[in-house]
Amino acid sequence: LEHPCMQVQWDWLYLGVLLISSVTAEIHDEEIQDADVEVEDFDTNSQETDIDKGRSSLEVMYKTPEPTGEVYFTETFDDGVLTGWILSKTKKEDTDENIAKYDGRWEVEELKENTVPGDRGLVLKSIARHHAVSAVLTKPFIFDTKPLIVQYEVNFQDGIDCGGAYVKLLSSSDDLDLEYFFDKTPYTIMFGPDKCGEDYKLHFIFRYKNPKTGDYEEKHAKRPDVDLKKFYSDKRTHLYTLVLTPDDTFEMLIDQSVVSKGSLLEDMVPPVNPPKEIEDPNDKKPDDWDERAKIPDPNAVKPDDWDEDEPSKIEDHDAVKPEGWLDDELQYIPDPSAEKPEDWDEEMDGEWEAPQIPNPKCETAPGCGEWVRPMMTNPNYKGKWKPPMIDNPNYQGIWSPQKIPNPDYFEDLHPFEMTAVSAIGLELWSMTPDIYFDNFIICSEKEVADRWAADGWGLKKLVASANEPGMFSQLLTAAEDRPWLWVLYILTLALPVGLGVLFCWPTKLNQNHLLFQMKEADESIGCGDGLMKSVRKRRVRKD
Repeated sequence: LEHPCMQVQWDWLYLGVLLISSVTAEIHDEEIQDADVEVEDFDTNSQETDIDKGRSSLEVMYKTPEPTGEVYFTETFDDGVLTGWILSKTKKEDTDENIAKYDGRWEVEELKENTVPGDRGLVLKSIARHHAVSAVLTKPFIFDTKPLIVQYEVNFQDGIDCGGAYVKLLSSSDDLDLEYFFDKTPYTIMFGPDKCGEDYKLHFIFRYKNPKTGDYEEKHAKRPDVDLKKFYSDKRTHLYTLVLTPDDTFEMLIDQSVVSKGSLLEDMVPPVNPPKEIEDPNDKKPDDWDERAKIPDPNAVKPDDWDEDEPSKIEDHDAVKPEGWLDDELQYIPDPSAEKPEDWDEEMDGEWEAPQIPNPKCETAPGCGEWVRPMMTNPNYKGKWKPPMIDNPNYQGIWSPQKIPNPDYFEDLHPFEMTAVSAIGLELWSMTPDIYFDNFIICSEKEVADRWAADGWGLKKLVASANEPGMFSQLLTAAEDRPWLWVLYILTLALPVGLGVLFCWPTKLNQNHLLFQMKEADESIGCGDGLMKSVRKRRVRKD
């Protein structure tokens, strides 16, 4: 049988493990998106991984990802050069001449942390500069019967203060010149993360051509309901995916987990299709239209005893001056330690007076100066009489213009059929350098994008997980952001020790004292051996 104090210690140990496990799980949940995320297993066809279990980090043999199906564009940057990418040579319009030029610097290099040897990405290096680089697709994407999948990786290696990391799919046209790619170059889709201040965004915008006017208008997807902050601050590589399908629906994913989805017809702002009816701009409210729901009762009469002259506050005649009130002392007195400045000119500055300070004699007294009775609410106060309000018998409701058919109305049931795209571009401004981009892919099959992700982003995720600090470091890091966790740690670890001392230590002393007394008794009657053997037998059976 276990001693009761041992049971208490085991109970607290179980509780401590449970609480710490819950905190660790919370930290883990914040680092990865929920359990729906799947990363395909690495096999001999995709990655050859060499794991040295005796080291804290993961050593890998990296192999450049290769698409497993039809694609419209791929880029890994693993050859170390910007092959096929074109730097913009133009300037941004309506901008200060000092920063108008797209002269932001790009480099192809490895990640700073959790490096995978042999893997490189495109890095935005400059701050407070406009950056623009673009590349032609392997073949144009036409929005007809196949889905569009855009996927790439981003790592804010130094965090991000203000800047974007989104991509633009540039609209096909005969006059598209990538050397003059700038913010007003027509695009069909813009997708990706953007942040300034505490505003964390994930853009999905498409430019829609009005079939009646021929004008283009941006349609913005509604904001995701999830907290995006951690994707900008954890300095880890994240995978961004946009899926558009011919049934006019979309999904946005981060790290292969859906963060937003909806319909191109119902979940874009402003909506694709205009309303069938609009308010008549020529309709005007009649002069006699009565919008008052309540009116003063015209039949009400002020009561004869209604006194409008009674004040709202009167002196409390029952109040008594507190004992010890110092009538002859001022609440504030000149500072006796103050001295007139040497450069004080009475002709220019006037007569010098010492600054006022609280009277020290009033600190212990209930009050100083002339005592005045406090004010109280006047029970006879009624204020200015007003007739009570009643329902307006002539109420006609809130007026609004009548509806007329919308002359600009149209109905497009398939906004998926957008302007074809023939190039991809990054046109960005940032106040933080070293934004890392990698493993771009544009395709029509989700399986192709998932396989591409497993061979690239999946390997980065594996290396980053292997380099994570131990549980103790994670608990300390978590407590830095959540100071209340220190209370949990203290209760979990310190309380069991205190209970052990409280319950177990006195018990052990009492047992030793009892055995000592029994031994003395045995020796005094000459039967110590027999009694002690009996005690030992009972103790053995009990244990």
